Amino acid sequence: MNALKHLRTHLLLCSLVVALEPLQLFAQSNSDARTNLQQSPEERDGKHDFDFEIGIWKTHLRRLLHPLTGSTTWVEYEGTSVVRKVWNGRANLVELEAAGPAGHFEGLSLRLYNPQSHQWSLNFSNSNGGTMSQPTIGEFKNGRGEFFNQETLNGRAIFVRFVISDITPNSCRFEQAFSDDGGKTWEINWIAIDTRVKDEPDKER
Repeated sequence: MNALKHLRTHLLLCSLVVALEPLQLFAQSNSDARTNLQQSPEERDGKHDFDFEIGIWKTHLRRLLHPLTGSTTWVEYEGTSVVRKVWNGRANLVELEAAGPAGHFEGLSLRLYNPQSHQWSLNFSNSNGGTMSQPTIGEFKNGRGEFFNQETLNGRAIFVRFVISDITPNSCRFEQAFSDDGGKTWEINWIAIDTRVKDEPDKER
């Protein structure tokens, strides 16, 4: 009889071990997940993404005269771009002046970094208009900046994409494209190749 009781007790203990094992595994899994969350890297801080561009640059610019009309007529300009650091790199100011067969123009771009979204907004103004355009918003990934917005062209809503690429200490490329089909296809209408002329001391504002 005692032997039978011992056997029943042994079987009961074995059953409890088998029943509790999944709970232990679940707890271990949750603990591992919490550890992974605690060790996950913080979001990338991009407040110095434009530091490479501070200085004076020679600009060679090509512009499509009539975007999204089927036109293939491009005009070229030569000019200068001056980029100044503001707020210790959390903003910068670009002054662009260029001239060519199609005329002369002056542009101003104020770029602002949002520490909450980790994104930049690019705000452009032409001296002929005197107002800021709709901000183009985006970020840098793997050395390439992509920025987007939505505007109206000839009464139609379009998407705008602005790309900064081919970045080296002494050169970079800027490209703007429009899409009137929801981003399925893009037509490039602005290409600028900048070559550094010289560094310029930071000017804090």
